[in-house]
Amino acid sequence: MKNFILFGLALVLLGSCGPASDSRDKPSVVRLDFATYNPVSLVLKSKGWLEEALQPDGIAVEWTQVVSGPQAISFIQGGNLDFGSSAVTAAMVNFANGVPIKVVYVFSQPEWTAIVTRPNTGINQVTDLKGKKVAAPHGTDPYLFLIRALEKFGLSEKDIEVVPLAHPDGATALASGAVDAWAGLDPMMARLELAGQAKLIYRDRSIPSYGVLVVGQEFATKYPDLVARVLAVYEKARLYVQEHLEETADILAGVAQTDRSIALHTLRTRTVFRSPIPDAEVTSTLGEAIRIFKLTGNIKPEVDGRSVIDQLIDTRFVTKALKQ
Repeated sequence: MKNFILFGLALVLLGSCGPASDSRDKPSVVRLDFATYNPVSLVLKSKGWLEEALQPDGIAVEWTQVVSGPQAISFIQGGNLDFGSSAVTAAMVNFANGVPIKVVYVFSQPEWTAIVTRPNTGINQVTDLKGKKVAAPHGTDPYLFLIRALEKFGLSEKDIEVVPLAHPDGATALASGAVDAWAGLDPMMARLELAGQAKLIYRDRSIPSYGVLVVGQEFATKYPDLVARVLAVYEKARLYVQEHLEETADILAGVAQTDRSIALHTLRTRTVFRSPIPDAEVTSTLGEAIRIFKLTGNIKPEVDGRSVIDQLIDTRFVTKALKQ
């Protein structure tokens, strides 16, 4: 709580310093996403703190709900979002394939995926997936988790039939029996699990990557001070979430249209709100991801992985936000 109070004071001082240095060339609106896999975004939207921070500059805030990192990044690419929520691996795949984005902030370190099936399917371990239909959208963290799990047990993508459904559709397909298993995503995965409609047959906390905030490269270049200001308010929301999990669960349950117990289960048992800086711990998850995504054809073989990581991750904005 002490850190939250100190950070709130810093935000007050920031606001009293007047418009940012790029305020003479500012957008009329800042467009962000909100997503059930990014509870910080839900709290920020609910509280209206960003609207309050940018109102003196005449900058409006526009929110768009997304269901996955690739969707958020496609909205950035299409000019419909400035900031989007994604797994860092999905951001890396898109950047490697030419989408001009920057990873500027870490909102959580989640264990948001696992291999899931229905009870009584006879599938009890990863090797039982051979010849089965498994839902997983290409280029996402759950897809990467699935491929790494298969490798660990001597299988490959060729041993199963990957059904590339969006996360909500994957949950529906599993529940209806249209697929045999699903590379799940919370809170949908937790909902099926607690309802007795799904069982988690494989978990590994070391595999899932980090939840990050992505910004369009053109926006970041044109409005660097504004990016830092947005991240400063984002950090206020992240610290608030840490101190108010119960209230955050209420907000998450409302947006996800699920029970509060499911939302609280996700926040308490499968989410860590660590440092917001995309540091070496974050980038270390990407080397193995690049290898697998090259293997599966999501990234071209000739792509220089080290160069991709170095150009994608940009800590300058969050470092400036924390200093403010």
